[in-house]
Amino acid sequence: LIFRLLFFRMSTESQICQRPECNNVAKLKCPTCIKLNLKPSYFCCQNCFKEDWENHKQIHKLATMNQTSKTLYPEYSYTGKLRAYAQGVPRFVPLSIARPEYVNVMGGISYEERDAKNRGIRILSDEEIEGLRLACRLGREVLNEAAAAIDVGVTTDEIDRIVHEACIERDCYPSPLGYLGFPRSCCTSVNEVICHGIPDLRPLEDGDIVNVDVTVYHRGFHGDLNETFFVGNVDDDSKKLVRVAYESLFILAGNTVKLVMS
Repeated sequence: LIFRLLFFRMSTESQICQRPECNNVAKLKCPTCIKLNLKPSYFCCQNCFKEDWENHKQIHKLATMNQTSKTLYPEYSYTGKLRAYAQGVPRFVPLSIARPEYVNVMGGISYEERDAKNRGIRILSDEEIEGLRLACRLGREVLNEAAAAIDVGVTTDEIDRIVHEACIERDCYPSPLGYLGFPRSCCTSVNEVICHGIPDLRPLEDGDIVNVDVTVYHRGFHGDLNETFFVGNVDDDSKKLVRVAYESLFILAGNTVKLVMS
């Protein structure tokens, strides 16, 4: 197998090598991606391209297959109309962005989370509260970018890509990625999926409802939020479901949204 890359003219905004372990400025781009009319993939040298080939070639494989017309597990006894589709290509976070401790643990287990549950609720200092607010504000910005992309024909994998890139732009790590082995950067739950659905190559259809669950990790804090969106023309039952679920946040006993707002 011969690995070949094409030189490209450097723009005013430098590209970074896409090999996860490398942060060097890229001088080459993959010719196959260009041929397949894909988003350009950049590498600093032939060696990095060769080292990343096993991951990178999956992009070419998916581009040359009509994955969106094939569902997984056709013989499985589904309880609703929704079907599982193939996932998109793996996504990576630059090493320059701080990541949660579970990312480097076998199985993505968070021992910090386990220990925190045993200690009980910790009262944050004023400085820590500001750090938490910042993480939540950045999470809201990321979720807004995902919301703007939701439309008929858009795949949840595309939403995941937008979330992933929006996190990196804000110096955030997408918290779901690697947590207990979760493979994507956000959760997308369509129709009868209750929560924590895995983004895939199924295009959203007219009448779907989709919940996008975003968590960002920034300077030691996780900002976690989600929202359910309508896709095209949604029936009254679906609208009622979303409305009642939202209203329930304000009426249950305990630490409710209404109590926090007051």
